[in-house]
Amino acid sequence: MSVSDFMTPNPVKVGTEHTLASIRELFEEHHFHHVLVTEHGKLVGIISDRDVLKALSPFVGKYEEELRDTHTMIKRAYELMTRDPITVSPEAPIIEAVRLMHDKGLSCVPVVNSSQQPMGILTWRDLVRAMIEHSYRKKPKS
Repeated sequence: MSVSDFMTPNPVKVGTEHTLASIRELFEEHHFHHVLVTEHGKLVGIISDRDVLKALSPFVGKYEEELRDTHTMIKRAYELMTRDPITVSPEAPIIEAVRLMHDKGLSCVPVVNSSQQPMGILTWRDLVRAMIEHSYRKKPKS
């Protein structure tokens, strides 16, 4: 079985100039944990929900909010992203991707084609969902 059998296709992508405010809105709207950053259609980085939380001032939206706090909302994706993330191809064996994620402590891995264009994303949630679906198919009927 290959990565393409398990990945989430068509991941949400942003450009390097997207602001923290717009990225935060995407996370809240879509309820996911990672967004891929592209430039000219090629993957250049990844931003996690944890990256967004670290970048936010704790005072945004509070009574104590000051200009410096709201200024954090205009940070750009290129300032927040992890550059050159580890990737896998859609054709890679799933066990290799799982080992890679485990060995490197990754919660996800972008799936790219040979031109570095994002095709999907593989997350631990995808793997757990596949295990659950597999276990339901294996249950003997009573």
